[in-house]
Order: sequence, then structure tokens, then C-alpha cells
Amino acid sequence: MASCLNLLSLLISSLGFSLFYGLSVSPARLARTKGEKAYRLAARYRLICSVCMSIAFINFILYRILPVSSDPLSPTFPWPYPISVAVAAALALPAGMLLVSALKAAGKETLVPKKEHELYRGIYEKIRHPQAIGELAFWYVTALLLDSPFLILVAVLYTPIWIVWCFLEEWDLSIRYGEEYLRYQARTGMFIPKRKHGGSPSNTGWDRKHRT
Repeated sequence: MASCLNLLSLLISSLGFSLFYGLSVSPARLARTKGEKAYRLAARYRLICSVCMSIAFINFILYRILPVSSDPLSPTFPWPYPISVAVAAALALPAGMLLVSALKAAGKETLVPKKEHELYRGIYEKIRHPQAIGELAFWYVTALLLDSPFLILVAVLYTPIWIVWCFLEEWDLSIRYGEEYLRYQARTGMFIPKRKHGGSPSNTGWDRKHRT
């Protein structure tokens, strides 16, 4: 019973953070119907998302000790555990560095979206979604450390959710900033840095605006 309740909680909380984060990155679209309170709503949705994600992460970890009896997958990976630890470490180090750099650049707007963005530099001058990459990687890292094929499958299923969030956010930002954001997109990679083709990068536009 406990294992089924844990899995159900994981499912519900995952649906919750999927929905509310998508809403939290859409303040410009919300403003069309909600007006000035759209950004306050977006911040509230971000908080709800954070709570749901925290619950999901707890359920994610608990699944290792409370697996459902009908789980068709092997309880552990077919290779020695030290290999999983090594792969997890190889993912965690760059993901952690990326996430710390992104959080430092985003500051309070990580949790509280604002209509007027502060100056965003650092890692955001290279890629547009460093937080998304870093956060998603840690679900894989956790699954590897817990030696659970089922949890790796869950992380795989989460991947398109994170990608959809990024596209939703870019859609909203293009509404808010128009050509300015399109120029930023043109000179930075979404998940992988673009190769420079000579010349100095522009200092206008989205050197100073972005988040996830």
C-alpha cells in the first residue's frame, strides 16, 4: 500500500509541477487577461511548482525503498554500482557548476518573475537555458546514485517536460521583448553554445534579460 501511495504521489506532484511551472513562465500571456497582477500570479505559480517538485523529489527517492511489486524493470542496473557512481559524478560536476552559475546570474528572479529583468550576464551569454539543463541532470544523477532503472525511466519521461517549458518561456519572452529577444536567440544557443564566426558579440538586447 505504501509503495502505491508513494508512486501515486510522485505522479500527482509531477503533474502539478509540470502545469504550474508552465504557467509561471507565461506572465506576458497571462497579462493579456489578468493585467498587472499577471506577474504576481506567475510568482505564486512558481512557488506552487517548487512545492510540487520538492514532494516529487521525495517520492522519487522513496521509490528506491518502496518500489511497486508490479515494476517490470530490474531492481538495479546490470553493471557494478561504482560505474553508476562514476557516471553520476561525471554528470553532477558540470551540471552543478552550470546551475550555480545560472542561479547567481538570475538571482531572486529564479523564484519571483518580474516584468523588469535585472542585468543577466555570465552563463546566459552562452546558452539560454542553463538552469533547465542543470536541474534536469540532477534527476538522472539521483537515479544513478539510487541504482534504479525505474527512476532513470522517470527522468527520461521528465526530459520532454523540461524542453516544453523552455519553449513556452521563449514564446512568452518573444511576446514581451519582440525583436530584442529574437536577436538574443540568434547569437546564443538554446542548450549548447553557438560557435563564434568572428567579430564581437552584440551587447544589446538579451545580454541583460533571461532566466531559465
